[in-house]
Amino acid sequence: MRRRNRRLLLAISCVVLAGGAATLALWALRSTATYFYSPSDLAALATKPSGDIRVGGLVERGSVSRTGAQSIEFKVTDLKSELAVRFSGVVPSLFREGQGVVAEGRLARNGKFVAHTILAKHDETYMPPEVAKALKERGLWEGAGAAAKTAAGGQTGSQSTQ
Repeated sequence: MRRRNRRLLLAISCVVLAGGAATLALWALRSTATYFYSPSDLAALATKPSGDIRVGGLVERGSVSRTGAQSIEFKVTDLKSELAVRFSGVVPSLFREGQGVVAEGRLARNGKFVAHTILAKHDETYMPPEVAKALKERGLWEGAGAAAKTAAGGQTGSQSTQ
């Protein structure tokens, strides 16, 4: 009977330790989690997020303006809504109008998004996964050819780009 009690105590201890380790890991990751939103997602929220978030979409054509030596303002769009973004720093060399972008930062009280990091696509066929998923869910993106055509003001929707 004593041996059985030891095994039971060992099993219970392992479960408690594993639960404690999982709780500590989730608690530590809680502060580093960054949620992704499209401009339409943010527009639909009644309560705007207060922490760091990621916003993704396409850089709207004609919206990029330099406001200083290293400051830039532009609009991110998911082809339904748009969001004004302000960034101070060096933008990636591949950043340009009509291309996919993910901005990480916070929403300001005036409704603009203040980014501290800008991520741009790295080749002709790449779209950030979060941006591609958000555009696909809305039926606005079918692949690299459709994104380029859509960003250039061409056809959108379910038409094929074959």
